[in-house]
Amino acid sequence: MRVSKHPLNGSASATGLPAKTIRPPERRIALELSAVWRYRELLYFLVWRNYKIRYKQTVFGALWAILQPVTTMLVFSVFFGRLAGVPSDGVPYPLFTYAALVPWNYFANSVSYAANGLVSENNLIKKVYFPRLIIPLSSVISGLVDFGIAFAVLILMMAIAGMVPTWNVIFLPAFILLAIVTSLGLGLWLSPLNAKYRDVQFMVPFMLQLWLFITPVAYPSSLIPEPWRVLYGLNPMAGVVEGFRWALLGTDTRPGPMIFVSALAALVLLVSGAYYFRRMEETLADVL
Repeated sequence: MRVSKHPLNGSASATGLPAKTIRPPERRIALELSAVWRYRELLYFLVWRNYKIRYKQTVFGALWAILQPVTTMLVFSVFFGRLAGVPSDGVPYPLFTYAALVPWNYFANSVSYAANGLVSENNLIKKVYFPRLIIPLSSVISGLVDFGIAFAVLILMMAIAGMVPTWNVIFLPAFILLAIVTSLGLGLWLSPLNAKYRDVQFMVPFMLQLWLFITPVAYPSSLIPEPWRVLYGLNPMAGVVEGFRWALLGTDTRPGPMIFVSALAALVLLVSGAYYFRRMEETLADVL
C-alpha cells in the first residue's frame, strides 16, 4: 500500500494536519531476492534445524540417506536387472541404478519437505515477518547433506568396481545445479498449493512415484526412440539422471540436446514457481 501526502482544499485537512491519499499497491510482483539475503542468518538456522530434526529419535540416523537408495537399488537389480533383463549401457546394473537414485532421492525428498514446509512452519509465519521464500529454500538446501552422504557411497561403489570417472566429471556440478533448480521450482509451486489445498500432501507421494517411472532410473534413455528423446527432456530429472551417469560412469547415452531441453524446462519451472509463490505469499497467514 502506498501512502502520500496531499493537501486538502489547497492546504490542510479539517484537523489542521496534512491529508494522506491511500493508493492500492502496484500490481507488479517483485521477487525481493535481496530480502532473502538480508535474512540469510535465518536461512542458515532453518537449514541446520531441518537436518537436525529430520533424524531426531531415529535408530539409524543419517544412515537413512544410504539405506533408502541402497534398498531401492537392490529391488531394481532383482526385478529389472535380473528378471526383466533391462540393459544398463555396459555398466553393472546395481551401479547403473544407484548412480541415478542419488540425484533422484535428493529431488524426491527435497520436493516432499518443501511442499510441507509452509504448513509445518505455520506458527512461525503467523508470528514474525521474514521472506517466506526462505522456507522451501531451506528444505532444498538441507537435502544436500543427505545427497553428499549418498554420493560418497557411490564413489566407494565405483572404486570397488574398479571404475574411474572420465573427464566428463567436470560437468557434474552443472547436473547437481539442475537437480537443485528443479527441486526448488517444483517446491515453490507445491508449498503454497499445499497451504491452500491440503489434498496436495496426499498427491505429492503419488506424483513422485509416477515421476520415478517416467525418469530413466531403472532403465536407460537409449530405450526411447531417438526422435522422442529430446521431448523426453521436458522432464528435467531425465537430463539430471542421464547426466550423472554420463559424467561419472562414462555411459554412451550422453544427454546431448535433451539436457538443453531439461535445463530450459527447469528454468521455466523455477521462474514461474517463484512468481506464483510471491503472489500467494500475502495470503499465507490467512489460509494456514
